[in-house]
Amino acid sequence: MNRTARKNNQTLYIWMMTLFSVLLVLSNAHANRMTNLFKESGLELGGWINGGATYNANNPSDGFNGAVTFADRANRFQLNQLNLFLQRNVESEGKKWDIGGRFDFLFGTDAIYAQAFGISAFDENTGEPSDRGNWDLNLCCKSTRTYGIALSQAYLETYLPVGNGLNIKAGHFYSPLGYETVPAPDNFFYTRAYILNSGEPFTHTGFLGSYTINQNWTVQGGATTGSATGGWDGGFDKQLDNWGGLANIRWNSNDQKTSVALGGTYGQTAVNEPWIMYSTVLQHWITPKTHWVLNHTHGWASNISLPGGIQNAAWYSINAHLTYDLFRDLSIGIRAERFHDRNGWRVFSPYRILSALNNKGVSYAGNKPFISAPADYYAVTLGMNWKPAKRLKIGWKPIRNISIRKNIRYDRADGIDMAFRPFDGRKDQFLFSLDATIPF
Repeated sequence: MNRTARKNNQTLYIWMMTLFSVLLVLSNAHANRMTNLFKESGLELGGWINGGATYNANNPSDGFNGAVTFADRANRFQLNQLNLFLQRNVESEGKKWDIGGRFDFLFGTDAIYAQAFGISAFDENTGEPSDRGNWDLNLCCKSTRTYGIALSQAYLETYLPVGNGLNIKAGHFYSPLGYETVPAPDNFFYTRAYILNSGEPFTHTGFLGSYTINQNWTVQGGATTGSATGGWDGGFDKQLDNWGGLANIRWNSNDQKTSVALGGTYGQTAVNEPWIMYSTVLQHWITPKTHWVLNHTHGWASNISLPGGIQNAAWYSINAHLTYDLFRDLSIGIRAERFHDRNGWRVFSPYRILSALNNKGVSYAGNKPFISAPADYYAVTLGMNWKPAKRLKIGWKPIRNISIRKNIRYDRADGIDMAFRPFDGRKDQFLFSLDATIPF
């Protein structure tokens, strides 16, 4: 290389380094401005990653863990949730108005359970094909059969300085009913109970007001729309004239060790048949380290089209949790449940196949049959939560709050007046799972 070429290369290198330095300074300045803007406006951008694997001792030929949801794939890894959110928290007390809201974007294998499928592929009462709507169904990934996108929350919230303060949500939001929920960080166990997936709504679309009467009592009430399934899991583009109701009342003891919540929904199907459910949640701190939860749900729907003809359908569940903080970084727990599906209408195996069904009877989750029958489902789960960063004294922010969960679960189904084997031809199964959640 001659001297002129070397000089030109040196000049080009100097210009490139100068440009890179300028861009780096501008980038840092822009990042600082964005950070300051977020702080000043109260906006928060965050999320979490959750993934795990489940070993099924039955080694099912269809690759599914029967009627179990969320961790529903057998003997393989699942990226359950990559959840991003943008929110502005709203004040819940004071004398000034405030406004905020939240938007959640969820990608992963759990997306199918968080989508707004409040309009089924086939009408519950008539059995006729339905138009499921386009809020967040089928946004991507049909070809993968497993992964998808859910826009699980999209709402505005305002605080009104009325009395002790009134908060009102408007949009699409997670249900305040029940104990377990969709977001992975908010659950002790990796797998979810039947009571969540089959007995209660995940989300609502509409309005929800929350008012704190005093230190003991809080009430919630609202109106739901966009759903043909009793106000459950509604969207923004179908059944918008189908309004229902949502109510919840919560009591806390003076020492905050005990709470009781009683709530429910009332709504209608597309042909104006009633759909009702209620939920009760009792929580008590037995000791500062021991937490006990009892959750009961009962639901009823009118004139449902079932294989045996048109019938009223009913279901109920009793579910108990007991957790204990063994060390500051390690907790252990047990969950037990009985779910009664009187008409074989609420629990399906595999549930993912039904969830991804279109109105032509084809499921993009796979060409596999799903089954259901009148049955009682029993499940017992042993779990452990470990936060290794606390024990190892790791201060690196990305893994400071990492949580690792290990679960052992036993499921059994007893058919009502019939033989029923929903776990790949068996009545029961053992699951062994391990997952991790990294919030950011």
